[in-house]
Amino acid sequence: MIFPTPLVPARLIRRYKRFLADCVLEDGSEVTAHCPNPGSMMGLKDDGARIWLLSNDDPKKKLKYGWRLVELPDGHFAGIDAGLPNRLVKDALAEGQIPALAGYSETKPVQRYGAENSRIDFLLSEPGRPDAYVEVKNCHLRRDSDWAEFPDCVTERGAKHLRELTTIAQQGGRAVMLYVVQRTDCTRFRLAPDLDPHYAKAFDAARDAGVEVICHGTKISPEGIVLSGPLPVDPSPQARD
Repeated sequence: MIFPTPLVPARLIRRYKRFLADCVLEDGSEVTAHCPNPGSMMGLKDDGARIWLLSNDDPKKKLKYGWRLVELPDGHFAGIDAGLPNRLVKDALAEGQIPALAGYSETKPVQRYGAENSRIDFLLSEPGRPDAYVEVKNCHLRRDSDWAEFPDCVTERGAKHLRELTTIAQQGGRAVMLYVVQRTDCTRFRLAPDLDPHYAKAFDAARDAGVEVICHGTKISPEGIVLSGPLPVDPSPQARD
């Protein structure tokens, strides 16, 4: 995905009310930008961080800037748009760029399923093959070495999705959890059980039941963000005793 207009560099003053961020542009003017991320954004919202904004001239939008990237040390970037991974995966599926999910001729986004009235991100179909139920999660937490971790806060909704996928796998269907790492300084993936022990237990139960877990990285620059190749997932149990 190429950004529709060049991004504008800025410094973060503060992020507040989840969806708002006060920023200082390079010319010294202060603006308020939309923050498309309801999560904790641990490690990505420090005051004074160098960030990148997308400007717009849409008269229907109250805020004229949207926060898109955080600049990290050593030339790395993190994307903060929590809705972007689904769009990246949609494009990658259409282009056959996710090897683990290749070979399906039909892709249906946002389909209702399961006993808890959930919505699966993608339902993949192909004659002669079981349907594949694919749930996508955005990941941009890094605390140690080159590990990407999920989640960055408690997510009951995420645990519910794991339970639904577990049921699909137990019934003989194909259930896939796909994590998209929106930062360029990570080369492998694991959970953060200290931040959400319940999610870690649900994850272990899901994987034991046959839910497939895959992870892909991203290539990020002020020009755009695209899905990149698969990253290894820690095979060991994730929940702590």
